[in-house]
Amino acid sequence: MTLTSMTTLLDAAAARAGGVGAFNVILLEHAEGLVAGAERAGAPVVLQISQNCVRYHGALAPIAAATLAVARAAAVPVVVHLDHAEDAALVREAVELGFGSVMFDASALPYEENVAATRAVVEYCHARGVSVEAELGEVGGKDGVHAPGARTDPAEAAAFVAATGVDALAVAVGTSHAMRTRDAVVDHELIAELRAAVPVPLVLHGSSGVPDEELTRAVAAGMTKVNIATHLNAVFTAAVRDRLDGDQGLVDPRRYVAAGRDALAAETARLLGVLRAG
Repeated sequence: MTLTSMTTLLDAAAARAGGVGAFNVILLEHAEGLVAGAERAGAPVVLQISQNCVRYHGALAPIAAATLAVARAAAVPVVVHLDHAEDAALVREAVELGFGSVMFDASALPYEENVAATRAVVEYCHARGVSVEAELGEVGGKDGVHAPGARTDPAEAAAFVAATGVDALAVAVGTSHAMRTRDAVVDHELIAELRAAVPVPLVLHGSSGVPDEELTRAVAAGMTKVNIATHLNAVFTAAVRDRLDGDQGLVDPRRYVAAGRDALAAETARLLGVLRAG
C-alpha cells in the first residue's frame, strides 16, 4: 500500500472517534518493527523522524530514504512525518524528500513569533500538498525533565489555528516528553474543551507517560493523533539487553537487534489496539 496523507488518516480516525498511533523511528529496525506491528494490528501508523534523530544520524536523507522505503512496502496505510522540527530548512528538505507531513515546533517562541513562523511554514507546505502540525502551550520534558504543568488555552488555540492554517495541533494537557513511568495525570476535561474549540485534530505529545486506560480516555475525549516514543524505545532496549545477557558470546548485531525489532512490533500492535478502542 502506498504512502497516505496525514489528513486522510486523521479525518478517518476522527470520524470513528478513534486514535492514530504516531511512533518515532531512530534506526531502520524501528521502521521495520513499527510497520510489522501495524500490519499485525491491521491499523494505519505514523512513522516519525525527529530533528533529534536527524542530529544523531548527521543528516536526514539516509534515515528518511530507509523509512520511506519501508512505508511504501507496507500492507497498511503509513504516513512518514517530520517530528519537532525547529528549523524551517529541515522542513523544506523533508518535503523535497517525500514526507507527507511535518511538525513545525516554534512553541518556545513568544506567541506572535510562533504564529508568524508557523504560518510561513504552512504556506510553503500547503503549496506542495504537505500537512503541518504545530504546538501551542509548550509540552514539557523535551530536555528529559518531567514538566507537566503547561496547559493550552482553548480560545488561544482556536485563534492560533485560524491565524496559521495548521492541519493539526499539539496541545498541553498534563503530559510530558521523555517520561519513563506511565503515571501522567491527563486533563480530560481540558481535552474536551479544546476539541470543542479547535477545528483541526488534536495531538497528544509525551504519551509514553500515559497508562493504557488514560490513553483510551484521552482519545474518547477528543485526541486523535497520539505520539509515543520513549516507551517504545524502552521496550526495544530491554529486549536487546535481555538477548545479550542471555548469550555472552553473541556478536552478530542482526541476532540481538532483531530481538528489539520483534518486541517493538508486538508492543506497537498492542498500543494500536488501545488507541483504536478510544
